[in-house]
Amino acid sequence: MNSAMPFEWILAIRFMRQARMQTLLIMSGVALGVSVIVFISALISGLQTNLFKRTLDFQAQIIILPPKEVSRPLHQAGDGTMLATLVQPRAQRLQSVDQWQTVLAQVAKMDGISVVAPVVSGAGFIVRGEANKAVGLTGIEPETYLQLIALNSKIIAGTANITGTDMLVGLDLAKDLGVWTGDKLNLQTASGGTATLSIRGIFDYGNSGMNSRSVYIALRTAQSLLDLAGGVTSVEVNLDEPFTAETVAQTIQAQTGLKVDSWIATNAQFFSALEAQGMSNNVIRFFVGLTAALGIANVLVVSVVQKSKAIGILRATGTSRQQILRLFLLQGALTGLIGSLLGAFVGWLFLIVWRNIAINADGTQLFPITFDPMLFVYAAVGATLVGILAALFPALQAARLDPAVAIRG
Repeated sequence: MNSAMPFEWILAIRFMRQARMQTLLIMSGVALGVSVIVFISALISGLQTNLFKRTLDFQAQIIILPPKEVSRPLHQAGDGTMLATLVQPRAQRLQSVDQWQTVLAQVAKMDGISVVAPVVSGAGFIVRGEANKAVGLTGIEPETYLQLIALNSKIIAGTANITGTDMLVGLDLAKDLGVWTGDKLNLQTASGGTATLSIRGIFDYGNSGMNSRSVYIALRTAQSLLDLAGGVTSVEVNLDEPFTAETVAQTIQAQTGLKVDSWIATNAQFFSALEAQGMSNNVIRFFVGLTAALGIANVLVVSVVQKSKAIGILRATGTSRQQILRLFLLQGALTGLIGSLLGAFVGWLFLIVWRNIAINADGTQLFPITFDPMLFVYAAVGATLVGILAALFPALQAARLDPAVAIRG
């Protein structure tokens, strides 16, 4: 044993060697607990990131809309009194965001805003021969909208950079109509607008509903077709920090007086699911940590009983209570640290195996899992702290032993 080592370290290592089987068992328990924490944490983090990406890659984080039109429930009688009347909710017509260029410029100057894009949305029909398909039209400016939505990554043929004579259609819609890139289709709207456009690109969202109904055209083309000259139906925004969307949305609404929706409000159930997953992960960590702590405490309590005579002799030969306390706290810390390092390695192996077996039919990963080095650091530090806390009661118990009583016992 290295004589330069502190007295407490020498004894702690010696005690752990003497009870080799107990030490190995409790270290194995800590290692298993840490491996579970590392694996489950990385798995849930990867799943949340995947769900978050799937949701926000194809949806603006904030949407600024014109206020809804409402019917007035009161009218004035001939004598000047106000009479209440029963009215039906008013049907909403397509309308533009008031002074949208000013709103767009104002929002773009706000802190934390990454992209602002004008959008025109409305209903239309695609006519090809005898086929007639109802579709949702989205008018965009590619230079801004393609930064807002990850449409480029879903293009399977052609390109997403459309001009005033182009359109993008979904894969299912293209199959239904028997068309491909370069073919022309006739677009019509209820307002009487009509245009013949070429298919510039075909996208596949992996969702049959979106693939069969979504059509993207140039902003000015959509304005003309939907009889919305110079207007836009929404201004869509992305942020540097997506989870601040609700706060930013309320700020924009207060400043502009317009209707503003955030992805958090419109996806309340999804957001609750993310929070529930995070909570379940914390619960798993707590109970695994508690189990490891009880195991360490149990082993050290037994060690105090087994080594009570040795502790009494140490106390009688001048070893202080503080040194005895540090001796057992060191055992707890070393058990937690070594077990956590082994557990982190085993957890890493579990993640490697998972990445090789959790794959889609096309050979791609079910969802990506990243190896965050800080996760392993947190696990090691956490297990070491758990070991110290678990050792606190046995250490106090050992430090309080009366030397004479301990030697006689």
